[in-house]
Amino acid sequence: MKLPLFKSLLFLSVAAFPLSCAQNVAPTSATVQTPAASQKAVKVEVRKKNGRFQLYRGGKPYFIKGAGGGRYLDQLAAYGGNSIRTWSTHNAQQILDEAHKHGLTVTMGLDVARERHGFDYNNAEAVAKQLAKLREEVMKYKDHPALLVWGIGNELNLSYSNPKVWDAVNDIAKMIHEVDPNHPASTMLAGLNKKEVDYIKAQAPEIDLLSINAYGDLPSIPGRVREYGWEGAYMITEWGPTGHWEGPQTPWKASVEETSSEKAAVYRSRYEATMGKDTERCLGSYVFLWGQKQERTPTWYGLFTEQGEESEVVDVMHHLWSGKWPQNRAPHLTYVHLDGKKATDNIYLKPNQSYLIQTEVTDPDRDALTYRWELLSESTDLKEGGDAESRPGAIPGIVQDQGKGQAQVKAPEKEGAYRLFVYAYDGKNNVATANIPFFVKK
Repeated sequence: MKLPLFKSLLFLSVAAFPLSCAQNVAPTSATVQTPAASQKAVKVEVRKKNGRFQLYRGGKPYFIKGAGGGRYLDQLAAYGGNSIRTWSTHNAQQILDEAHKHGLTVTMGLDVARERHGFDYNNAEAVAKQLAKLREEVMKYKDHPALLVWGIGNELNLSYSNPKVWDAVNDIAKMIHEVDPNHPASTMLAGLNKKEVDYIKAQAPEIDLLSINAYGDLPSIPGRVREYGWEGAYMITEWGPTGHWEGPQTPWKASVEETSSEKAAVYRSRYEATMGKDTERCLGSYVFLWGQKQERTPTWYGLFTEQGEESEVVDVMHHLWSGKWPQNRAPHLTYVHLDGKKATDNIYLKPNQSYLIQTEVTDPDRDALTYRWELLSESTDLKEGGDAESRPGAIPGIVQDQGKGQAQVKAPEKEGAYRLFVYAYDGKNNVATANIPFFVKK
């Protein structure tokens, strides 16, 4: 069943990803663990037997059913998940303790500086200083029983040119092996290509397993791992909807987002095509994002809304992890139309004119639905690699609800790009979401 949510005021950002820990909810008796202070490190290792790689934790096989983020850990554990991933050691003690309390493990991120943010890997002094700082972090958390894997940096291959970064990654992994013999070291790549595989094989042999962030191209990863010559194990450390860089775009360069129900379908198909099939090399995955963030839109990557409602994607993950559907499921959104057009129809509206919005939403449990409409200017604070973006402010008084999934929108007077959002709630903390980009032009 779905548990009630306990809200947190801290939002997630992915660059250094300072994560808020899940709220201090008393765990159920089934998930209570012995206090971490009285525990020792649990040995984690990658083993190969008969051509198959497998992760072992405490001497037992361990397949990662994980999510990126540090919130809603009670729900994650209740729905069949077993691990979380962070992007840095921010709030690490709190996150590790909370994860342990819920019977979860943590792939702990080490925030390694990125060339695209101005770090120079030719600067030996800066590189040595970074290594020393990371050594302190590893020493501080290496014996926590919830620790699973060390994640060295995130997407260090994004917009970079200096391959010396892989020498630094190797030095970090070597340091980890020297001070922490109980946990493997990995590094997280943005996608997968042969150049990075070759660099890592040649310059970072201390890496125990490869980690890959992939979205629309996730099903191609098992084949490309082999094609590009990676001979070891890997895990998927970010995956989810079609990325904003992968799908359709309007003539004014607004990316078209899938509805929550379209996302539910692609999450299932991509999981089954990748983690569900590659039993030889894949050690599991972390779905992105077990929380909410602004990245292109407020709804693109989060499986939850800003208020903590759960989307249909959460239901899918519940089923993929546990083999069971929740007792009460999220609404299903079939379509949303603006002036009779769908999001990919490149919609132009006239200033100050009114247009009809129609959406069809059904609820599997026949719960009564309520709707919320929101109009935002198209975001202009666009970053890459998950760096923090600011949310556009809502434009009030523009949309008038007419009930039963219909509304009237009065196009803004000012020319430009906008995006109309619909949220359909079932009153049981579940939601369906969709949005349509449009352009106001005289």
